[in-house]
Amino acid sequence: MSALHRVLLVLCSLALVAVIFLPIWRIELDAAQYPEGLELQIYSHKLAGQVEIINGLNHYIGMKTLHADDFVEFTVLPYIIGFFALAFLAVGLANKPKWVYVLFGAFLLFGIVAMVDFYIWEYDYGHNLDPNAPIKVPGMAYQPPLIGYKQLLNFGAYSIPDIGGWIFIGCGILLAYSAVQEWRKAKQ
Repeated sequence: MSALHRVLLVLCSLALVAVIFLPIWRIELDAAQYPEGLELQIYSHKLAGQVEIINGLNHYIGMKTLHADDFVEFTVLPYIIGFFALAFLAVGLANKPKWVYVLFGAFLLFGIVAMVDFYIWEYDYGHNLDPNAPIKVPGMAYQPPLIGYKQLLNFGAYSIPDIGGWIFIGCGILLAYSAVQEWRKAKQ
């Protein structure tokens, strides 16, 4: 395995440790009555931002309140990210090209599973509404977008990676680059 790829994997290992403590995802809400906007930040182990204000507003349309204790993901996600940090370090130090392919497959699979889980969470959150909510709009669901923008009544909702998410994506790109280059080298 090339020295460059080994260094990249070790650097990614350190970056993934930082992801445990940084916000991974953010949902921003914009509306005329909140000109400064509202923000929900999702970390590996907690929720941050204006969670209580968002919970108060969501009560009117029958959405469940957000509490970190309600999500098993916040219990296991720091350990999964820590596992990948150690795996990147081990593969970078071991100098075994075949391990890069295994790590890439596992990391890609985790990314897909994480996004599917997030989508399911958003779907449940936006569709399973309290039938006794003060505001009811027939046929209206309030599922935030997985990625990008969506209009939800008078709120514009933006769902995008935060700094930890961008680091995670960057590590995946560097891992993919290393795997492809090692595969090309092995083919020659």
